Amino acid sequence: MALIAVTTRAVSIALACRTFDISETCYRYERLLSDENAEIADWLERLTTNRKTWGFGLCFLYLRNVKGFEWNHKRVYRIYCELELNLRIRPRKRLQRPKPDALAVPEALNQTWSMDFMQDQLADGRKFRTLNVLDDFNREGLGIEVDFSLPAVRVVRSLNRIIEWRGAPKVIRVDNGPEYISGLLMRWAEQRGISIAYIQLVLSRFSSGLFRAMFAMKEIENGKEIHRRV
Repeated sequence: MALIAVTTRAVSIALACRTFDISETCYRYERLLSDENAEIADWLERLTTNRKTWGFGLCFLYLRNVKGFEWNHKRVYRIYCELELNLRIRPRKRLQRPKPDALAVPEALNQTWSMDFMQDQLADGRKFRTLNVLDDFNREGLGIEVDFSLPAVRVVRSLNRIIEWRGAPKVIRVDNGPEYISGLLMRWAEQRGISIAYIQLVLSRFSSGLFRAMFAMKEIENGKEIHRRV
């Protein structure tokens, strides 16, 4: 305000300083930082030229911890931006990944089934798994196999039990789990005339609904309780 009064109102410096209650020393003060700012700029340019992957953070830590300069980080960053060094590192471009093909919607029962595993643990820490099978046409749950271990032999046995009363599907959708890519399952499907379709995701909505129902009341404590609820 004192500077404005002096430059626009032709008021003396002494009168302006008395009016705004500041000292003439404060009024006449000029920052003597130009040489130091030039030194900071020189260091930043050298660091970013020799270390092309360094951003502001690494440059500042190097100047503070390695070289021992005690410059304020806000001051160094202001000079860093004035040199437009913050614009030299461009953000990485995201890869344009092709969207997966939409799953074909079956037009009748037993055209396509889906299988998926889910895993959780008991109150004592032991882990158990469930094999869930459903018909993709009407989202009907056809079977749930529960045990602490479900190898390919158990998978085949469960499918045979379902086929006895339901009939065989034309296609079974699975992920790339070890139980699904085993030679036993592949031979079984070939003998039955069933195609195995490998996809990334199959039963998430069905499986999550199943587990919400199982754990709605209390924590499962033993294997018998699992079979009783299922």
